[in-house]
Amino acid sequence: MKYRKLGPLDVEVSALGFGAMRLPTVTGGDDVDEQQAVEMIRWAIDEGVNYVDTAWPYHGGQSETAVGAALADGYRQRVYLATKLPVWDVKQLDDCDRFLDEQLRRLRTDRIDFYLLHCLNKQRWPAMRDLGVLDWAERARADGRIGRIGFSFHDSFDAFREIVDGYDWSLCQIQYNYVCEDVQAGTEGLRYAAEKNLAVVVMEPLFGGTLAAPPESVRRVLDEADTDATPVELALRWLWNMPEVALVLSGMTEIEQVRQNVATAGRSGVAAMDDAELALVARMAETYRQLSPIPCTKCGYCLPCPNGVDIPGNFELYNNATVQKGSSFGLCKNLYAMQPETRRAAACVQCGQCEEHCPQSIPISQWMPRVDEKFA
Repeated sequence: MKYRKLGPLDVEVSALGFGAMRLPTVTGGDDVDEQQAVEMIRWAIDEGVNYVDTAWPYHGGQSETAVGAALADGYRQRVYLATKLPVWDVKQLDDCDRFLDEQLRRLRTDRIDFYLLHCLNKQRWPAMRDLGVLDWAERARADGRIGRIGFSFHDSFDAFREIVDGYDWSLCQIQYNYVCEDVQAGTEGLRYAAEKNLAVVVMEPLFGGTLAAPPESVRRVLDEADTDATPVELALRWLWNMPEVALVLSGMTEIEQVRQNVATAGRSGVAAMDDAELALVARMAETYRQLSPIPCTKCGYCLPCPNGVDIPGNFELYNNATVQKGSSFGLCKNLYAMQPETRRAAACVQCGQCEEHCPQSIPISQWMPRVDEKFA
């Protein structure tokens, strides 16, 4: 296993972190197959993985319970443990203590090494800040229940910058992969966080697992290249190639996925990819972009919408869900639902004002109902 410094922190973490959002289940729902999950997590730790990430809502709460079982018998002392506060359910500060104390019970520990405010965005950040959640977190840190404080994020770069600048965080967790360089925080956010001396943890490196099974046109690009690398290996190594990336989380469902990802992590390194491999990934990314049904370039000329609709954001979710299909549809649907209602495609009133400014001549008012129908 290769290890990397966690940003400016005096902490070394395995290049690969175990993300516990997609644990094996019994029926395909939230019912975690705890025995299999424990075996997978412990195998990864025995092979050098020393960072395990979970959250309150994963698998309907069963993820934290399964992780707690896996970290019994001495395994807890061998890893850094991260979980998250479900900020959308925090109405008063007493809620924070209730959630944290229950998480400590589920995880069978008296301390969370990295406690993140889960899924911060433009709306949730000021609500949590003004409620005093960060002051509460400092008190929880002082009494020893949590270690370092961070946040996970799904929103625009502007919102990301505001959150980064709003507190002395230890780390941030962002969605990032080679088809999402200009999505959400994106490459700009990755570099901004690093400039601010903030550790960056990457989630969704395979975009919900769909980059592991590319569509035919992308597969053809890979097959024509002079390489034996798999789609998963290229996607992960592309991230580890960057000095700003401290840790890559992978949500693994089968032991074979754990074995393959651990092996790939062992071949990782900053600037370890050659020019031919980087060019190959760039061609794959461009092929994905060409598959998008809506030719939106996110130029922003359509904004501001007089009704508040995030037009490029909605098109981006639709394109990603259509091109990637598979489990990424659920991810995109969740992201759509997490937006305030005024920003969703459903809030479009077909006024046509945006279409006057679109350089791609996209019939935006016709697309918006289709976007909402797809996700609603």
